[in-house]
Amino acid sequence: MSASKIPLAGVIGSPISHSKSPLLHRHWLETYELPGFYIPMDVSAADLKDVLQTLPKAGFVGVNVTIPHKEFVLHVADQVTDRATLIGAANTLTFGKDGKIHADNTDGYGFLENLKSGAPDWDPTAGPATVLGAGGAARAVIVALLDAGVPEIILSNRTRARADKLQSDFGNRVMAVDWVQAPNVLEGSALVVNTSSLGMVGHEEMRLSLDGLTPDTVVTDLVYTPLKTRLLHEAEAKGCTVVDGLGMLLHQGVPGFERWFGRRPEVTDATRQAVLA
Repeated sequence: MSASKIPLAGVIGSPISHSKSPLLHRHWLETYELPGFYIPMDVSAADLKDVLQTLPKAGFVGVNVTIPHKEFVLHVADQVTDRATLIGAANTLTFGKDGKIHADNTDGYGFLENLKSGAPDWDPTAGPATVLGAGGAARAVIVALLDAGVPEIILSNRTRARADKLQSDFGNRVMAVDWVQAPNVLEGSALVVNTSSLGMVGHEEMRLSLDGLTPDTVVTDLVYTPLKTRLLHEAEAKGCTVVDGLGMLLHQGVPGFERWFGRRPEVTDATRQAVLA
């Protein structure tokens, strides 16, 4: 890219007006005084392929991809990382100078970095992790936890068949249990992760009994609206270390920003405040 060409990036989804990513990247561009823009783009599934193939010609260096396009973009990309293939979805696209599309998934990276930041004493090898939910976010979390060395993942979802599918995809370190059994497996878990939409503003509350939690359990929720969900409130009252979901959004943005704008940004308190504003 010539020095005179301002790099453009953005986030593609439908709907997209709720996305915090423009606030995040704008904050980093301003903090590091870098040229560039990051814009939200509401693109339908029918137009997605055409738009992605046109963006590099318009000066775009890459985009984030969110719901509902994270799976489909794997079929549009010219190159897909092993990590994105394993997860079955991509959230970070980088456009080469030749217009080729490189797809990656940084959700698992963002999840782990947030966990390390919010619960620095968490030891992946300390015991099993219970993962609630079995959607795309759960797949990214499972891959990250297995890579980190968690010995066993107990997976529970309101629809058992979806949990069974992930168990078959990821092998014998993942065990699916019925949703009604989830409270029973919390007791022996070193980590509990909610990847479902339960507890999010506008969705059902999380109604699982948390009696099995102990102060040694780390509890994290990928939901960040509200910032402290009912799950986190109740876990905190039991003495657990709790980690909210906002940091995952912030940390997953780091690799993309570095690829597009040439500087690795830091996630700080100021970053959080910029996104919460």
